[in-house]
Amino acid sequence: MLRLAGYRINPRNNGPANSRISWVTGLSFQSVEGGAARPVALPEGSRFTGATWSPDGQSVAFLMDRPEGMALWVADVATATAREIFGARVNAATGAGMSWLPDSSGLLVRAVPEGRGAAPDVTAAPAGPTVAESGGRAAAVRTYQDLLRGPGDEALFAHYFTSQLMVVPLAGEAREVGGGTGVVLNASVSPDGRYLLQTRVKRPYSYVVPAGLFPGTVEVTDWEGRVVHSVAELPLRDNIPPPFDAVETGPRQAQWRADTPSTLVWVEAQDGGDPRTAATVRDRVLMLDAPFNGEPTTLIDLPERYAGVTWGRTDVAVVNTQWFNTRHETRSVVDPSNPGTGRVIVDRNYQDRYNDPGTIATEANAAGRQVIAFTPDGTRVFVEGDGATREGEYPFLGTLDLATGQTERLWQSASGEYESVIGLLDEDGRRLVTVRESRTEPANLRIRDLDGGVTPLTNFPDPAPQLAGVTQQLITYTRDDGVQLSGTLYLPAGYDKDRDGPLPLLMWAYPAEFTDAAVAGQVVDTANRFVRPGGSSHLFLLTQGYAILDNPSMPIVGAGGAEPNDTYIEQLSASAKAAVDAVVGMGVAERGRIAVGGHSYGAFMTANLLAHTDLFATGIARSGAYNRTLTPFGFQAEQRTYWQAPETYNEMSPFAYADKVNEPILLIHGEADDNQGTFPIQSERFYAALKGNGATVRYVVLPLEAHGYRARESVGHTLWEMTRWLDQTIKTPAAPAAGSN
Repeated sequence: MLRLAGYRINPRNNGPANSRISWVTGLSFQSVEGGAARPVALPEGSRFTGATWSPDGQSVAFLMDRPEGMALWVADVATATAREIFGARVNAATGAGMSWLPDSSGLLVRAVPEGRGAAPDVTAAPAGPTVAESGGRAAAVRTYQDLLRGPGDEALFAHYFTSQLMVVPLAGEAREVGGGTGVVLNASVSPDGRYLLQTRVKRPYSYVVPAGLFPGTVEVTDWEGRVVHSVAELPLRDNIPPPFDAVETGPRQAQWRADTPSTLVWVEAQDGGDPRTAATVRDRVLMLDAPFNGEPTTLIDLPERYAGVTWGRTDVAVVNTQWFNTRHETRSVVDPSNPGTGRVIVDRNYQDRYNDPGTIATEANAAGRQVIAFTPDGTRVFVEGDGATREGEYPFLGTLDLATGQTERLWQSASGEYESVIGLLDEDGRRLVTVRESRTEPANLRIRDLDGGVTPLTNFPDPAPQLAGVTQQLITYTRDDGVQLSGTLYLPAGYDKDRDGPLPLLMWAYPAEFTDAAVAGQVVDTANRFVRPGGSSHLFLLTQGYAILDNPSMPIVGAGGAEPNDTYIEQLSASAKAAVDAVVGMGVAERGRIAVGGHSYGAFMTANLLAHTDLFATGIARSGAYNRTLTPFGFQAEQRTYWQAPETYNEMSPFAYADKVNEPILLIHGEADDNQGTFPIQSERFYAALKGNGATVRYVVLPLEAHGYRARESVGHTLWEMTRWLDQTIKTPAAPAAGSN
């Protein structure tokens, strides 16, 4: 694995590192009319990634891992056969490395340049120091991981990320297109197949931001690489303000409009990219038609940050906005043929699960681009939603009126089941591909006819029948300030409270910030979901005799413009106390035998609860951050810098209260953690602080692991560490004190 400019790559195959990829080992074609699946024969021991349909639905392309690189393969639907169409030269360092042409005749590929030699030798002693200098220019930068560190990294980055764009036809010889070699971060073909939109990186490279913020160009070219239109000359973007709604200045998010032959669309901030600047218009969405020699047209001006557009037809598109400070979003209908204004049809708090109208359903057009799925009369669009209620999530299919914004539900998952829509099979939305599960049945695909009838497509079995007897129950309780809380209580198979008494219990949680107490208190049952542990899941402890309170609410509410984190410790402690009181009151747990744990921000929570309360007998903290002065330009949902809110940063840092942690704590961290803010040094220094103050602490470093743990050895060892730790700290009831009754 090489860590270069924010990417992690496998130098053997010039693709993503194994920690960032999920390999697939088999492929079958299943008719939506039913019948047996047709497996595609692949070489023994094959593994591949990136399977993607051709626009005409006749082929599937994927990248096959080979000893010398990533090869492009295509499977034919009609014959259920697969073949290699381009050798092991695909450069997938920045992602997929290939995409279908709109007419399905072949693929656009980022290829390793022909004749590329061996990687540069970077083992020599440095020729001199690495120097950074600000020149007095303010440039607040977040704690990015895997940055370039010197000339050797620069040379490796240029070697592995340089590619040549090529067209690889299904029949015929591959040919070079799009100009010469370069570091191509993105390349896409216009829907009519006439132009390429390319984003290329150029020197000087930076040591303080990832490649996506390096200097570069965004250009429209023809197939020969001649520049037809320059969208942007990108400077080094290391000075984007810290607030979460801050963006770069100039054109950004350039894309092709999905429903026209070759219309370029991009966004430009009108407030200097800084949300702290007062402005009526924050973002402007612009369009420019081929041949790109006219003036751009304003599609719409937005009072909040642009959050995406769903294209429909000549007179309909839906533009989304969001604003983090208020957790607010809008969705507006615009007429691209008469641009300039829009009509808001959704205006809501995006954290409000109960009142989510759903997202607009899309379907692929002839060029393979996703566009809005309209009802046959064209006045409404199909929407798909989670259907969250107090009783659980019950996904639905509905329609949304483009004139009024009102929704009407056509179908909803049955009580006790969780069935969600994968896609529509007819224009009326009457035949659906869905995936269904229940508390006792694993997820399987089916065809649902809303006029009657269900056709099963798959029959995947329970992957862990040993856990079928586990009981699951949503419990609700109230925090002292009136905020409604909930969690899912899991109890081991065969457990009887009256017979067995209270169990040792692990509470596994992850805090979240809200601006509305009512939204923070929304309760959603999970009784209709099929739950089995995977990887290093804490639910594995159910097999070892432990009760689990999973995801108990830990809301941090900042109502009325208040900063949530200014009362983080108080609210966190109050939520934890309410959860402990609830499980003890039920008789399934007892004080002194309750542990708290979490991953990432949940680990941060765990350390704070041990430092500031005596509610728990022990804690398990995985891949966390414990000293907020090491993330001085913001973290999680905190937008203020350390210098703007030093008291909050210090108060929230369990490192500063290491001398108050008087319960045993297990720290686990991936040696190569790639998450912003959770550098391994966070656990290393916290361990040193705890040890220096006499705490009982164990610190486990998993070799080569990132923020999540992937290797079989790491998963197994993590589960062993967690089980052993709880066995030693809470499994056995404490002996009564001498002389007690």
